[in-house]
Amino acid sequence: MPRSRLIETAGHLSGHLRRTIPAIVLAFCCISCRQERPVNAPAELRNLTDGLGRKVAVKTDPQRIVSLAPNVTEILFAVGLGDRVIAVTSYCDFPEEAKLKEKIGDTLHPNIERIIALKPDLIVISTASQLENLTQKLDELQIPVYVTNPRTVREVITSIRDLGNVAGVKVRATEIADEMERRTSAVERRVKDLPKPRVFYVLQTGPLITAGRKTFINDLINLAGGQSISGEESADYPQYSRETVLARAPEIIVAPASHGTELVREEDLRREFAVTPAIRLNRIVWVDPDLTDRPGPRIVDGLERLAHGLHPESR
Repeated sequence: MPRSRLIETAGHLSGHLRRTIPAIVLAFCCISCRQERPVNAPAELRNLTDGLGRKVAVKTDPQRIVSLAPNVTEILFAVGLGDRVIAVTSYCDFPEEAKLKEKIGDTLHPNIERIIALKPDLIVISTASQLENLTQKLDELQIPVYVTNPRTVREVITSIRDLGNVAGVKVRATEIADEMERRTSAVERRVKDLPKPRVFYVLQTGPLITAGRKTFINDLINLAGGQSISGEESADYPQYSRETVLARAPEIIVAPASHGTELVREEDLRREFAVTPAIRLNRIVWVDPDLTDRPGPRIVDGLERLAHGLHPESR
């Protein structure tokens, strides 16, 4: 993975000295002041480590932020930075105010020229694949790119703390993260002594895609008191076969509701997996994909609803 290296340039001192002693003293003082705090001085930057372990130099108080992922946009608004967000992707639809921000393409194909024209002082992205497309040009222009890369629910919580620190709103981010941690622990306590049903999490059916071991979706299932039938898969989002699902006999099928219905149709699930315990016992749990598939502030809402779907008896 290429590493971003930001090179800072000091401001050029200009001017000339006059021959009179007062003028010389004044000029000397001005030069001294400039040398202590030049434009874009290192004191105005912080060297931070992002979610990929990259060192990123970021302004202490960034004012022009571009978000290149829906979950990042949600975090920035949640911690009170909505007014500093100058552009988002076409998929950033929450909160409502995010829809009013300038759009600079989708998550994987942003308009780099437009981003540069907006003169951001911070760009936040959520995956390594986004970084590959952006890093070279932005490195050349010394625009910092910070990557969040959570793989578990608690890493999502940590990413909110970290992003709050990056953007200079540590107190508010900590409040949100602490409350998310409290609710997550409460779910764990409610389900810890309950049986763990076999769960098949369906992201889409054509082709059939699920979630692997190193994803926050797999962690969600574990925290909610289930065990994923694809929980040992090394790929993050593997393509699955109907035969594999039948052989692993899920007791519950979890599928996206709302706008995810074009990816997963109930009639397809009931037809393809009719012999599984999940279909025989009519145990399809519908979840809002914005809550379970986005690693942002609402993921704990998704966890609570998923836990209730897997264990209706738990309260």
